[in-house]
Amino acid sequence: MTARLVLAGGGGLVVALVATPLAAAVARRAGVVDRPGELKPQTEAVPYLGGVAVFLAAVVGGAVGRPLLLLPLGLALVLGVTDDAVHLPPLVRLGGQLAIGAVVAAVVRTHLPGPVGPVLVVAVTVLLMNGVNMIDGLDALAGGVVAVGAGAFAWMLGGDGRALALGLAFGLAGFLVYNRPPARIYLGDGGAYLLGTALTVLLASAWAPGVRASVGMAGLVLVAVPAAEVLFAVIRRLRSRRSLVLGDRGHPYDRLVARGWPGPRASALYIVVAAGCGAVGRAVAVPHGPAAAILAVVVVALALVAGAAVTGVLTPERGETP
Repeated sequence: MTARLVLAGGGGLVVALVATPLAAAVARRAGVVDRPGELKPQTEAVPYLGGVAVFLAAVVGGAVGRPLLLLPLGLALVLGVTDDAVHLPPLVRLGGQLAIGAVVAAVVRTHLPGPVGPVLVVAVTVLLMNGVNMIDGLDALAGGVVAVGAGAFAWMLGGDGRALALGLAFGLAGFLVYNRPPARIYLGDGGAYLLGTALTVLLASAWAPGVRASVGMAGLVLVAVPAAEVLFAVIRRLRSRRSLVLGDRGHPYDRLVARGWPGPRASALYIVVAAGCGAVGRAVAVPHGPAAAILAVVVVALALVAGAAVTGVLTPERGETP
């Protein structure tokens, strides 16, 4: 088992270090780049397809564990890269996300009764795919947050879930070498959808039959940052009477940058919060009863809401009518 885990982590790191610049070169040649615009903080076109490199790194972890876990990740990557290239309509994108959620539910079974488990897995897949996409707004932000979460999952899961989590965490570490400010490549929707789906697979693995309930509760804490990002965005857009599917610059990291924070510092804050969630999650995973686990989840939720109130992220953007 130790050799498998070393291969999953070390192999994922090496693959990402080699594959990321190659993916950037392919993206430039194919014209799959993120160009400056109203919702774009960069001043030059930056290649997408970072998600391809991360997927190849995750393949190492999946291959030494349970290769079937890679199926929904690959489908998410295809959906996102297609969205990067041709800008899919929102309903088509949502339909693809629901289908990917169904695949996750088929691949990873939970101990939740009857249809409750599959329905929740599908819903969480859509939630986290969009949540990671929303936090992918600054250099190293989404990659750093998910790397910390994957590392925490690797710490508390066992078997195939641990191998996949290690491949993902170390793969993202290699990707971040090129995605750190100033980023030379972005995850793109392909990478964001891939990471959101990977988090769902790991979370569902934490609720699998035979796994302690405290580990499942801990998993909820580990995905709190991208999940909260979606919740805050929905509240903000409803209050400002904006479409839920249109992007904005009202995310917490946007508000911090607008207040004068450098982008790297805002990204670092998110990563620190994710690390705090990881530490709490690890503590929750230790079997000291459901009450302590529930209390920890509630405390993390309240802390995130307090942070949202401080940044003003729940209020409409300046110039919008509440």
